[in-house]
Amino acid sequence: MVKKGDKLIDWAMEIQAIGQTGLAYSKDVFDTERYERLREIAAEMLAEKSGVDLDRVKGLFCNEIGYQTPKIATRAAVFREGKILLVQENEGHWSLPGGWCDVDQSPADNCVKECKEESGIEVKLDQVIAVWDHFKHHGSLHPYGITDIYYLCTPLGGQFEENIETKQAGWFSEDDLPPIFERKNSTAQIKECFKAYRSPDWQTEFD
Repeated sequence: MVKKGDKLIDWAMEIQAIGQTGLAYSKDVFDTERYERLREIAAEMLAEKSGVDLDRVKGLFCNEIGYQTPKIATRAAVFREGKILLVQENEGHWSLPGGWCDVDQSPADNCVKECKEESGIEVKLDQVIAVWDHFKHHGSLHPYGITDIYYLCTPLGGQFEENIETKQAGWFSEDDLPPIFERKNSTAQIKECFKAYRSPDWQTEFD
């Protein structure tokens, strides 16, 4: 993973965005070739800096079309008796229920849906804890920005059901967290969720 603040990475992402936007709007075949090359250069820069295989970088970095905009992801911070709900990903680590926002869902509706699908728990959204820039907190090889919206939630009922995304769900105290999938939501972010849960006058955080 790579982090913002490195000029080479910032330039690579900007070049990629220019190339992608140019491909979306250019009608000239020669300009199209130039914009394609810009995307290739951006991928080569990122591969060189990150040490990741160039083909993998191209697969992640050069497959978007249209004007480049950030993607939205949602995370549900669900609390019961002072413990937070986490789901175990198939690779073994744990995270807050959540994921990409589907095109036919509002962020709020998506949060409810993802929580139910991954944990089996139905929830009511109470408050927005934070709107965080994913790249600032986790780094990324994605060519686009990602905005993560964290919601404070109340459980309404339900139980874990077998699914293709997660292996199990559980409730954890702040001082007894399992191994966290840091690329999705960091331990520090989960601790911020605990702060929001305990605070009667929480103010939404944002980057």
